[in-house]
Amino acid sequence: MKKKYVLVPVVLLAAGAATYRLVNQPPSSDLPANEQMYQLLADAGCMACHVAEPKLPFYASFPLAGDLVKEDARLGYRAFDIAPMMEAIKAGTPVSEVDLAKVEKVIQDGTMPMVKYYLVHWGSSILDSEKTIALNWIRDQRAANYPNPLAAAEFANEPVRPIADSIPVDVRKVILGEMLYHDTRLSVDNTVSCATCHGLNTGGVDNKQFSEGIQGLKGGVNAPTVFNAHYNFVQFWDGRAKTLADQAGGPPLNPVEMGHKSFDDICARLAEDAAFTKAFKEVYPDGWTQANITNAIQEFERTLITPNSRFDKYLKGDKAALTQEEITGYELFKQYNCATCHVGENLGGQSYELMGLQGDYFADRNTEITLEDHGRNKETKTERDIHRFKVPGLRNIALTAPYFHDGTKKTLEEAVRDMAKYEVGVELTDQETAQLVSFLKTLTGEYKGKTLTNDNMK
Repeated sequence: MKKKYVLVPVVLLAAGAATYRLVNQPPSSDLPANEQMYQLLADAGCMACHVAEPKLPFYASFPLAGDLVKEDARLGYRAFDIAPMMEAIKAGTPVSEVDLAKVEKVIQDGTMPMVKYYLVHWGSSILDSEKTIALNWIRDQRAANYPNPLAAAEFANEPVRPIADSIPVDVRKVILGEMLYHDTRLSVDNTVSCATCHGLNTGGVDNKQFSEGIQGLKGGVNAPTVFNAHYNFVQFWDGRAKTLADQAGGPPLNPVEMGHKSFDDICARLAEDAAFTKAFKEVYPDGWTQANITNAIQEFERTLITPNSRFDKYLKGDKAALTQEEITGYELFKQYNCATCHVGENLGGQSYELMGLQGDYFADRNTEITLEDHGRNKETKTERDIHRFKVPGLRNIALTAPYFHDGTKKTLEEAVRDMAKYEVGVELTDQETAQLVSFLKTLTGEYKGKTLTNDNMK
């Protein structure tokens, strides 16, 4: 009789193992790489939580269990919408490098799918062979769509990349754009230029919580740096400008910033300058128009890149460029998921992310919620985009205090601790904070062949 009792669990275990092997099979190697990746993500149950309208399991209608399932799905979609990635894979178009970095990190860490999910859905756990398929696919996608020719071979598959020394521009337009960038006639009272809030000698910012426009009026959001803005996928914290030209067209007509009623007024004022008009028409034959003015400013701003930071030199293979503490800081930067959003040449600027993923930043801030706090929601009006902002680039971050869209953090140490707390759910030690800050300080690059500095910090 005892043998029968022992035999039953053994048989059940064997049956369970056989069933697991049957339902948990890697994609066929005969499939194209994209189809393998699509099937892998679908089988892992990613679309059960990380889409707007998840396909919930039958037990989602049960009391208690259903509430837990629905909450997991809500939090999953809040953190990451996988639909654009799946659509890109199916269409054969480039997947966002942020999405690549996020999926890569959870696969490396083994944190997705969650244990409680694949214990119920046996076929959803990711096998070691599937991890290899996924990580190789991500590596190949990076190489094809986000090439990294400047990096040493060992860093070729990093989520971040060195900045090129220069990019192709129309020099004639750059000269005109630089003149316009510093021209106070773009403001109604001749007191404010682009450089007023985005000084090239002050890290591309003004180091104020909120910038001052005409008549001393203050805006409601911290001015982001103009340096390396060329690499951002959109402009402004809320992403309302798709290009640098679109961005350049905003402040002149903003009643707080520059105060003009229309670009016709600006064009008429500039047309009074005969010498400038002559030079402008040599490049833009149709003369002063909003499109031409913003195009020239855009071309100038495309030159505002800052290569050759110490971190760039490290990525290119100069191991002596960073200290051990700074290298440890970079490893922590990746360990704590910073490099899943702060990707690419600019270490950011490629996605919208929620401010307060792991904690209520705004409740803890304990000040009135403003329109600017709504972030991307200002433009889309969708609930998911409330408190979601374009991720800032981190280059030259040591020069651009104060930090965050609300300019409430005066030091890098404060900003780093808050990011870890509210985005990752981690309370950093003093040592970890110091190591991360030391790494971030290596991101200061060069402008016109000299290390970028900030006159406000001398």
